Amino acid sequence: MKIIHIVGRSNSGKTTFIRTLIPELKKLGTVAAIKHLGDHEYQLEKGKDTTGFFDAGADISVGLDADKAVLAIHNNDLDAMLDLLCTMGMAYVIIEGFKARSIPKIIIGDLASDPCVLRNPTVDQVLCSLDKFEDYYREKAEWI
Repeated sequence: MKIIHIVGRSNSGKTTFIRTLIPELKKLGTVAAIKHLGDHEYQLEKGKDTTGFFDAGADISVGLDADKAVLAIHNNDLDAMLDLLCTMGMAYVIIEGFKARSIPKIIIGDLASDPCVLRNPTVDQVLCSLDKFEDYYREKAEWI
């Protein structure tokens, strides 16, 4: 699984860039995205059964509708999520945030961060540089 790590300051255009990159990567294989929420806590919808299952302590609570599955997982470790996505067979995972991690990264804007593979690239530049990004292989036997 190829990790494409994207960092930058708030409002630098990271999310917009990622939304443009995803459909192009999808032409090459399966794509997952991980967003570091930082200080913004994600809220599960109150009063819903899947939220109740999660609040009751289920390690994973899944809701399915006609178009998608939504998972709430009692594990907020980036490496555990990478293991899960790798096990699911994702070809590419885009990570937005986690700038302190030493994963080779794309920097959007003027943020100083290492190791930097590309700074303010076009989508085509990323696609031509995929070999410069880290390959991830599942290392753990258990992820929860």
